[in-house]
Amino acid sequence: MNAFQKIDMVEATRLTREGRLEEAMAVLRGVLPSAPASASPSDTKGGAAQTKREASILDMVPPPPGSPGSWTAPPTGGEPCVDRPERLGPTQVPEALRDLMKRMAQSGTSAGLNGLVRPAADRPKVPVPDGARFEERTFANEAGSRAYKLYVPSGYTGQALPLVVMLHGCTQSPDDFAAGTRMNDLAEEQTFFVAYPAQTQAANMSKCWNWFSAGDQQRDRGEPSLIAGITREIMRDFPVEPGRVYVAGLSAGGAAAAILGATYPDLYAAVGVHSGLACGAASDMPSAFAAMKQGGPPNAGASRRPGGPVRTIVFHGDRDTTVNPVNGDQVVAQAKAAADLRTIVSRGAAPGGIGYTRTIQADETGWPMLEQWVLHGAGHAWSGGSAAGSYTEPRGPDASREMMRFFLEQPTADTALG
Repeated sequence: MNAFQKIDMVEATRLTREGRLEEAMAVLRGVLPSAPASASPSDTKGGAAQTKREASILDMVPPPPGSPGSWTAPPTGGEPCVDRPERLGPTQVPEALRDLMKRMAQSGTSAGLNGLVRPAADRPKVPVPDGARFEERTFANEAGSRAYKLYVPSGYTGQALPLVVMLHGCTQSPDDFAAGTRMNDLAEEQTFFVAYPAQTQAANMSKCWNWFSAGDQQRDRGEPSLIAGITREIMRDFPVEPGRVYVAGLSAGGAAAAILGATYPDLYAAVGVHSGLACGAASDMPSAFAAMKQGGPPNAGASRRPGGPVRTIVFHGDRDTTVNPVNGDQVVAQAKAAADLRTIVSRGAAPGGIGYTRTIQADETGWPMLEQWVLHGAGHAWSGGSAAGSYTEPRGPDASREMMRFFLEQPTADTALG
């Protein structure tokens, strides 16, 4: 009998219909006993009280899939990137849960968000040219610690350089992501630093960034604080060019990049989101699967962040069956922050045959603030990437090169849409 068969589906459904999602999800994971809600305070000392305390919290943070840990409350303090999505209604939640249960039944275990990027192949060897370095480092703060790799190009001789932070997708590693995106090759060609934070299996069994956790969508909390901390550590140890720090990612990493852009607009000058979701598109596992399937709630495209738009470039395949392409639209809407921008649309095709629609939104000076690439016929993969890494679409336009063009482009007196 597998883990799915042991689940008390009747109890999970009852809790779901009552709107008690955290308890329902805990039952699905086998964390909480399928006991009636009317359990007496005289139950096992501390156990019932702890369950009652956790049940009073709307946004619980799940343990890594497959682990014996308990759901925990997210860190307190700080504001979420957007208005918290409404609790799913009785007619919406069962569908999300059925999707989750189907995935659990297929795997026999609670496999997490494995749909976000296929399992990586053997760890690829990333070539390092003479004079360059691809070194492993570690950062730690109150939220924990993360390893990361930093690419220092051979052209670095002590001068200030731009920095791009690359966030991998589920099951990937810094080496896999570097090989697939070929971002180190571009860094060698154009001379900039590249950092690759690494998610751990201790934090998420599938090594996904926990973009769907309320505790990981806030400034100076959870994973955003770790990634921002890595960024600042590099800025402390190397001469990073002021105002030229960027963050980009794929899938779960793209969603994490959107969170960083929304919560640290003072740190990151621009954001790249490939096949990702908007900050606040989900706040727990059921809403995560719902957002992946049909997009986030209506307010996922809204932003409470003061100030103007966050410069953002988005890539998304219109045949993506893992993360619905509407999520790309929501990322753009959130980054726009109700700004009044001028729009131009163009179409073309990459040499490999993948067609695209490119939409640019620029400010009154003509400086592009938002750029969206809809990749026609492409699925859930890094466009223009190398087959040396996992989950890439070599036939598409070169997302890495286009992102760096967008990032490094500076406003000038004669800037114009193009």
